[in-house]
Amino acid sequence: MNDSAGGEVKKTPESQKLDFKTKLAYGAGDLGPAITANISIFFLLVFFTNVAGIPAGLAGSVLMIGKIWDAVNDPVVGVLTDKTKSRRWGRRLPWMFYGAIPFGIFFFLQWIVPRFSAEQSGNIWPLFWYYVAIGVISQVFYTVVNLPYTAMTPELTQDYDERTSLNSFRFTFSIGGSILSLILSKIVFSLISDRQQQYLVLAAVCTVISTLSLYWCVFGVRDRVLAFEEKRIQAEEPESIPFFEQLKIVFTNRPFLFVIGIYLFSWLGVQVTASIIPYFVINCMKLQESDVPTVMIAVQGTALFMLYVWTALSKKIGKKLVYFLGMSLWIIAAAGLFFLQPNQIVLMYIMAVMAGVGVSTAYLVPWSMIPDVIELDELQTGQRREGIFYGFMVLLQKFGLAFGLFLVGNALQAAGFKEAVAGQSILPTQPDSALLAIRVAVGPLPTICLICGLVLTYFYPITREMHAEILLKLQQRQEKTQR
Repeated sequence: MNDSAGGEVKKTPESQKLDFKTKLAYGAGDLGPAITANISIFFLLVFFTNVAGIPAGLAGSVLMIGKIWDAVNDPVVGVLTDKTKSRRWGRRLPWMFYGAIPFGIFFFLQWIVPRFSAEQSGNIWPLFWYYVAIGVISQVFYTVVNLPYTAMTPELTQDYDERTSLNSFRFTFSIGGSILSLILSKIVFSLISDRQQQYLVLAAVCTVISTLSLYWCVFGVRDRVLAFEEKRIQAEEPESIPFFEQLKIVFTNRPFLFVIGIYLFSWLGVQVTASIIPYFVINCMKLQESDVPTVMIAVQGTALFMLYVWTALSKKIGKKLVYFLGMSLWIIAAAGLFFLQPNQIVLMYIMAVMAGVGVSTAYLVPWSMIPDVIELDELQTGQRREGIFYGFMVLLQKFGLAFGLFLVGNALQAAGFKEAVAGQSILPTQPDSALLAIRVAVGPLPTICLICGLVLTYFYPITREMHAEILLKLQQRQEKTQR
């Protein structure tokens, strides 16, 4: 790569191509968080209202409290991982190694309907606080394993296009995990008739897969991470910047603010849609619960296929244009869902495929932008602070998501949505006002979010040429330090 002055960035171990085994192991690290997160996104709100019998507004509040706490602990864990010192494991891997098993256990506990819920009929608050407590602890361990994982990307490679390739492996496992969880849910739902047992079995299987995949990642990327750590430790460490000064620098990094916004609006669109789709399929399209995973698979399967297409195209036309192409199709699909009628099943699947084309860019593009932002910060400050950048990126995204889920849950309740009675297999018939609220949440609301993301992407300032110049200047600084 050449900068505008014609200089060339020398190949260092961190800029060399990653081997297939390392990429595969890195990708596996997102399988566990992806399976558990997607099962939660697709089914947890439905589980609360249709199995545990919690009103939609309170169910949305449970999810909001968990997400807000998740957002609060992200920057804390991010800073702690930056400060972690371990010659055996590096800065990130100890968190994943020791957090994997508790992460799986507390995910599973979210899908239990405690016995006291039946004994205290009419008093929903003990059940509400049980799910709040388990949800808060579960989110802590999700952060403990997932944030150090995401912060490893800049440590594995500094190559602009190699990072896009690395993230394509990551999101192959991420989307693949989503598809796997939906296939598992379809199998479990078809084999087990009891609604409560369905979710327990599904959660148990996903817990085992998630925990094992995290250990695959830890041991598979360890050598590469330790090579980076050894070089970082040998380098002269600049004077530490106080925490609040770091926050000031983070939020005065203009490209970083664009990435936060792009990620926030993209994932608000993804996750609000995912949480409302089960209600849309069952109540608006008049299909069975077992049809919900099939619709989701159409979206995620398309996203998985398009991930490779977009990765190849981004090397030719750039990340921004890829994002524009994918999101444009998704906006058309999201707007069209609002008008779908129960007899238009084929059209529903066509729109699901169109949405999947855009979903893949929501996975790929923002996460391949953030390492470039981190290196711009390193050029400006002399420090590598991946943890704090990833932590605050996810913090703001989760605050937005928490508000979105709270809004959806309470909008459903305000529109007259009727929750199920715990233990009963027959779901109540929803009034027209609730059906309209579901349609608004599945169509116009995500459309607005996606359009906002497109506007921010248009003004995102870091290009391939600017990134090459950043790397060249970092290399020149390093060479001066080593003399």
